[in-house]
Amino acid sequence: MAKSQIWFGLALAALLVVSAVADDVVVLTDDSFEKEVGKDKGALVEFYAPWCGHCKKLAPEYEKLGASFKKAKSVLIAKVDCDEHKSVCTKYGVSGYPTIQWFPKGSLEPQKYEGARNAEALAEYVNKEGGTNVKLAAAPQNVVVLTPDNFDEIVLDQNKDVLVEFYAPWCGHCKSLAPVYEKVATVFKQEEGVVIANLDADAHKSLGEKYGVSGFPTLKFFPKDNKAGKDYEGGRDLDDFVSFINEKVGTSRDSQGQLTSKAGIVESLDSLVKELVAASEDEKKTILSRIEEEASNLKGSTTRYGKLYTKLAKSYIEKGSGYATKEVERLGRVLGKSISPVKADELTLKRNILSTFVASA
Repeated sequence: MAKSQIWFGLALAALLVVSAVADDVVVLTDDSFEKEVGKDKGALVEFYAPWCGHCKKLAPEYEKLGASFKKAKSVLIAKVDCDEHKSVCTKYGVSGYPTIQWFPKGSLEPQKYEGARNAEALAEYVNKEGGTNVKLAAAPQNVVVLTPDNFDEIVLDQNKDVLVEFYAPWCGHCKSLAPVYEKVATVFKQEEGVVIANLDADAHKSLGEKYGVSGFPTLKFFPKDNKAGKDYEGGRDLDDFVSFINEKVGTSRDSQGQLTSKAGIVESLDSLVKELVAASEDEKKTILSRIEEEASNLKGSTTRYGKLYTKLAKSYIEKGSGYATKEVERLGRVLGKSISPVKADELTLKRNILSTFVASA
C-alpha cells in the first residue's frame, strides 16, 4: 500500500476517535437546523453568542442538561452560535442572548422558554413539553478539589505536575472558567503525572494568602521541579491550557483528550529506527543493541516509550519489513472502533512509533 493511503487511514481513524467524544449538546448551523429540528423529536435550542457573559454562565448548566437527555429518543438538546449562523437566528426572531426556544415534535413554530436558567428548571420544562421523565445526570468531576487537608499532599508531590485554580464561588470570571477548566481536567485525566485542581480561596483564605492570591481566578502551575509555584499567564480557552500543559510537561494531547501523532516519539530513537530500516540483515542486530542502550538511558515518562521502541524493533527484525505497514493498518482499524481510553492510548503510542518504521522505508 502507498504511504499516502496509510496516512489517510491514520487520519480517518483519528477522526473516528474524535467523533466518539463529541459534545452531548448538538451543535446546529444554518444548513443543519431544519434537518434536525421540527422532525421526529421535540427540540430545546439555545441561541447564543460566544462573547455573551450570560451564555458563558449558562454553559455548564446546559451541558449538564445535554448529558442527561443524551439517550432520550424523543428529545433533542441543541445550540446555535448566532455569531457564526446569523440567518437562522434572525429567522427565529432572536434579538438577545441567550435565547432558549422549544420546538415541538414535527413543528418549526417555537415557543420561548421563560424559566430559570439552571439545569433543574430546564429539565423540568423539557420533561413537561417532551413527555419524558429524565433525571439529571451527575456531572463528571475530573478537577481535583483541594482543601487545607490535602493541598500539600497533592500539590507538593514531586512526582506530579499540578495546575491550581484559586477561585471564589461568587466570582463571575470563575463561573465562566469552570466549564473550560473541567474540560482541561478531562483532557488530561489519563495522564497519571498531571493534576488539574482547584481551591476555594474564599473559604480557605490562608492558603490563598500563602501563595499571593489577590484576585480571582488566579492560576498557578506547580511543576515537579518547582513547588513554589509559577503564575499561569496564558489564555483561558481550552486550547490555550492544553498547549501550556503539553509544552511544560511533555505530554501530547489534543483538545479532545486524544494522543497526538507526536505522542511516544523520541527523536534519538527515531534516528536509530531509520538506520535499522536501511540496514542489511547482518547490521540489524547491531543497531538493535544501540536502540536497547539508548532506551535504557531514558528517564521519566520516556522510559515507557523506550521499552516500546525496543519491543517493536525486535518484532520488525523477526517478522520482516512488511510487519510495520500491516500493523499500522490493523491498529488504525481498531482505533476506529469503540474502545476504552486506556486501550486507545496504548494502541496510539504503538501506531505512532510504527509509523516511523513505515515512513523510513
